[in-house]
Amino acid sequence: MAELATIARPYAEALFRVAKAGSLAAWSDLVTEMAQVAAHPELNALAQNPSVSHAKLAEVFAAAVKTPLSIEAQNFVKTLADNGRLTLLPQIAEQFHALKNAQEGSADAHIVSAFEMSDAQVKDVISTLEKKFGRKLNPSVEVDNSLIGGVRVVVGDEVFDTSVRAKLQQLHAALAA
Repeated sequence: MAELATIARPYAEALFRVAKAGSLAAWSDLVTEMAQVAAHPELNALAQNPSVSHAKLAEVFAAAVKTPLSIEAQNFVKTLADNGRLTLLPQIAEQFHALKNAQEGSADAHIVSAFEMSDAQVKDVISTLEKKFGRKLNPSVEVDNSLIGGVRVVVGDEVFDTSVRAKLQQLHAALAA
């Protein structure tokens, strides 16, 4: 996958330079939406079809995105389609968001909880983690019943797993050793 990241990097950096000149938050939302559309299996199949022209692929992609595309965004999509890189949008978006976070001094925090969390609970977890990391965190929350209880938080390359499942796995490893 490092190869895809290498290919996606220049596109993400170019898009980030364009976004800095405008509204970074609006571009961030648009890039996320475009990545979701690009990850769709039907679009991937269309992109792999040699009988579909690059212009038609860009047109179909633009129609699939709900947010109206600016001239810059249309040119970006056309460039990706012309170079056969439209399916790299999820990797481009990932790197774009990393550049955005670096500029803002923030990071993404992916929280997986065994149960639905209220907004107040999410704020409590985020405020505690922000003190630990010394920067602003952008949370995304997911529910996974297999955790049994507790939460698992991923910030960058650090993982905090306080779930019951993790504790049971640690206990099992200790008893099996």
